[in-house]
Amino acid sequence: MSRSRVLIVGAGFAGYRTARTLSRLTRGKADITLLNPTDYFLYLPLLPQVAAGVLEPRRATVSLTGTLPHVRLMLGEAHDIDLDRRSVRYRGPEGERGELSYDRLVLAVGSVNKLLPIPGVAEHAHGFRGLPEALYLRDHITRQMELAEIAEDPAICRARSTFVVVGAGYTGTEVAAQGQLFTDDLVRKHPLRKGIRPRWMLLDIAPRVLPELDQRLSDTADRVLRQRGVDVRTRTSVKEATRDGVLLDDGEFVDTRTLVWCVGVRPDPLVGDIGRPLERGRLLVDPFLNVPGHPEVFACGDAAAVPDLYNPGQYTTMTAQHAWRQGKVAGRNVAASLGVGERRAYRHRSVGFTVDLGGVKAAANPFGIPLSGPLAGAVTRGYHLAAMPGNRVRVAADWLLDAVLPRQAVQLGLVRSWSVPLDTASPELARLPGPPKEESHDHHEDT
Repeated sequence: MSRSRVLIVGAGFAGYRTARTLSRLTRGKADITLLNPTDYFLYLPLLPQVAAGVLEPRRATVSLTGTLPHVRLMLGEAHDIDLDRRSVRYRGPEGERGELSYDRLVLAVGSVNKLLPIPGVAEHAHGFRGLPEALYLRDHITRQMELAEIAEDPAICRARSTFVVVGAGYTGTEVAAQGQLFTDDLVRKHPLRKGIRPRWMLLDIAPRVLPELDQRLSDTADRVLRQRGVDVRTRTSVKEATRDGVLLDDGEFVDTRTLVWCVGVRPDPLVGDIGRPLERGRLLVDPFLNVPGHPEVFACGDAAAVPDLYNPGQYTTMTAQHAWRQGKVAGRNVAASLGVGERRAYRHRSVGFTVDLGGVKAAANPFGIPLSGPLAGAVTRGYHLAAMPGNRVRVAADWLLDAVLPRQAVQLGLVRSWSVPLDTASPELARLPGPPKEESHDHHEDT
């Protein structure tokens, strides 16, 4: 008998863990294909450190082919899923089109930047969901500081050295914290005009930073940010964005050339096109991560609405912690559907959260124990090293080098502003100039 064909769409936290778990359990008894736009798994929590020059870009990535034995990688973006025909159409990295058939399908397509109908934001803001956006921001910050240094007009100097981050969740808080340290490091070697210092603003409509976390973690992060000089403004948002700055909802206009959009994420729109019930844009699944009516289809991660069995009537939140653990359950349940082991429902209680605030500072509550300062910093970095599925030694080496050597303040110019638009369903890919080149014929593959 031919081996069952398993297709996993997406290699984020959920998809990567599914592939790794399934490969280990089936041991060659199934043909596993992983469809993903890139050949790496991105460890998102380290992205702010890439933007701030702490880590080199490849440190936040893990090779898919190098760490997933017995898994076939197909480079491409899924754009159409036909549940009746059990097929997925995709577009390859050079515009070629193809189709993959499956016996089991795992949808782990993740999330994209969340947009709000605010004038000018889509045109002038940049998100922070993928490596291209982090590379762009690193270059952009460096360039603005270099231009601020040579600006003859004090107003232009202040505008270029002002950075506005919208959204005080995990990502926005860490971007502002790391960014402030980065620009402070730059001006130590190349001071700006007398009396002018880099200014970072962190805005959120919530009453506190990190509103989704414990109050003590929020208070710790808020205190560290303010002590560094970050202008934290809660219950505040952007009314309009322009090329020269942002208008706040309290009427203040902030002169700036940098608007970083970290207001949250939304499920990848791909799951909304397959004709199955949704919950706020997420694909509804049962506690076993199955799509109702399609026992051969599983979904996990940010794009799946997974019932929270500890809180009946609610769904698990869109966090990397849930996605990582759902991926393991999905891998086990797919294997069980192929006759290997028994399936299980997804249950998970939080073991705590960590927020890296740069340098030796962090906020953490492992197993409910609130920590701050250097101890929290050590716990946070230890957690990341333990959670990363590879590349640990290189990450640790970069941390050590950053502690003893000055950062390299150079802009490479590899990612341009227009290639990382805020409104994109593929933040992991830099946009190419012009439409993708398409092949004159399609090809079909059975996985």
